[in-house]
Amino acid sequence: MKRITVSICIVVLLALCTVSVSCGIGENKVAVISLNGPIQSEGSGLFFGGNVISPQSVRSQLERAKDDAAVKAIVIQVDSPGGTVAACQEILSDIEQVKKPIVVSMGTVAASGGYYISAKADKIVALPGTLTGSIGVISEMPNLKGLFDKLGIDMQVFIAGKHKDMYAGFRDLTPEEKLIMQDMTDQLYNQFVKVVAEGRGLSEDKVRELATGQLYTGVQAKDLGLVDELGGLNKAIDLASGLAGIEKPKLDYYKPSVPSFLNTILGMGLQRLQGVIQVQSLGAEGIILLETLNNPYPQPEYR
Repeated sequence: MKRITVSICIVVLLALCTVSVSCGIGENKVAVISLNGPIQSEGSGLFFGGNVISPQSVRSQLERAKDDAAVKAIVIQVDSPGGTVAACQEILSDIEQVKKPIVVSMGTVAASGGYYISAKADKIVALPGTLTGSIGVISEMPNLKGLFDKLGIDMQVFIAGKHKDMYAGFRDLTPEEKLIMQDMTDQLYNQFVKVVAEGRGLSEDKVRELATGQLYTGVQAKDLGLVDELGGLNKAIDLASGLAGIEKPKLDYYKPSVPSFLNTILGMGLQRLQGVIQVQSLGAEGIILLETLNNPYPQPEYR
């Protein structure tokens, strides 16, 4: 009876060991997440913009790293010129929720929104020739009146609310409306400055001196306190491993899921797709018109 009991215990222990190995228990991994492209909401730029960094895709990769007990640290490769304010803020919020060491490895460009989403990482590594910084905000509102005249479009507008049509692009802004737009842009700028000050341990006054919208090389950014170290991905991995207290980690490279062409079409909807095809036949002017009518409000950007 004792022999049977001992045998059962050995089998159970072997089974547990097998499960532990298969689940990665005992492994020390560094997850490497690559973010490449402009920062936009899901679906933007699928036809015309190429790669896009969206909050949804970043969140799914961060959750995978959070849920994997073997992942002790995360390296985020950032190569982005920036993007829409809301998308950048959503991504940064998700990054802040991760309770594991995070190191950013900057590529060719990590500017404006690309820097914004990096600012609160535990460490930032840039190449000497990386272009980063560009801390600022730009808000654009096209005036389509001239294009409407050229296309023979006479737009009749009825509004209730003094400034309701200021975002429609059918007329020039009044001096008062320009002040409204500038105030909104200034608020978003102040939010950017605060994030950098908190993330980099700098005073807001110091950040404002740097936040002129200009680009800095990696060397300049290090001297100014915007990045911590100069180097590439290997340097970032070494720093992340050190922060996690591990040696010779296994590297786990994450690849973002890319929606299939069929899913993209289904997601757009037939009516919208027909609209894209019809407006494309109008050329560049039609595309500008479509984009403006699809996005009637200004799109402030960290870019």
